[in-house]
Amino acid sequence: MGNLFLSDDGFGPEVARLLLSDDELPGAVQVVDYGIRGMHLAYDLLDGCAALVIVDAIPGEGSPGDVVVLSVGPDDVGTGELDAHGMDPLAVLGCLRALGGTLPPTYVVGCRPAGVDEGIGLSPPVAAAVPVAAQAVARVINERILATSSPMSEA
Repeated sequence: MGNLFLSDDGFGPEVARLLLSDDELPGAVQVVDYGIRGMHLAYDLLDGCAALVIVDAIPGEGSPGDVVVLSVGPDDVGTGELDAHGMDPLAVLGCLRALGGTLPPTYVVGCRPAGVDEGIGLSPPVAAAVPVAAQAVARVINERILATSSPMSEA
């Protein structure tokens, strides 16, 4: 997720682009660049999925370019109050219940931005974090999602 026109907020789409060029991800993994179309994510989640990994620029303590992995549960997403001028991923996930869906196991691979002012292109520390975040996504998928999912039984 992210807005290409707000400098480091374009982090998520850049990581998605790198992941789409990577043949290392398991075949069942679907990479989608939702950009600022967060409600599309909410509607896609209504179809169900085993797990969700969101990649986004996230505020917080740390230096620009720091990559963090967070686990997100129903208590973390709030009530789903949406702002027409912004698309907060937690608000999007929070509206799932009102739409009749449930939150799958969810992880956020986030990067601390240097700035999210108008402008196209990532700052140098955030651009350097793109491959680091792509590796973090692969680790989350392999170590937290695939490693904990139960094998399918044969009929």
